[in-house]
Amino acid sequence: MNKYIILILIMVFISAISQIMLKISTNKIHKSKIREIINPLVIGAYGIFFAVMIINTILLKHVDLKFIPVVESTGYIYILVLSALILKEKITKRQIVGNIIIIIGIIIFNL
Repeated sequence: MNKYIILILIMVFISAISQIMLKISTNKIHKSKIREIINPLVIGAYGIFFAVMIINTILLKHVDLKFIPVVESTGYIYILVLSALILKEKITKRQIVGNIIIIIGIIIFNL
């Protein structure tokens, strides 16, 4: 596997972590609307999104673009797992079926 694809997978995972950070922030009660938008979790999450975007732009120069939709789709799997582990959200049958379909698609694409 191309080392750049592995790096992009890592970037997708880091992006998933920033989405969890945003979810944690939305679950908190804030003193004002401004504090809801401007707080360390939100600023950090958007900083991560920005850094991942820059890094991905650099990495995409080295990867065949046909792989990108497949690599990016792994984000759904990361979010499902991180939501269950960090946010203690219940995983539904529908989410499991959806993620199995994503995994099957990734396997078929890579055959």
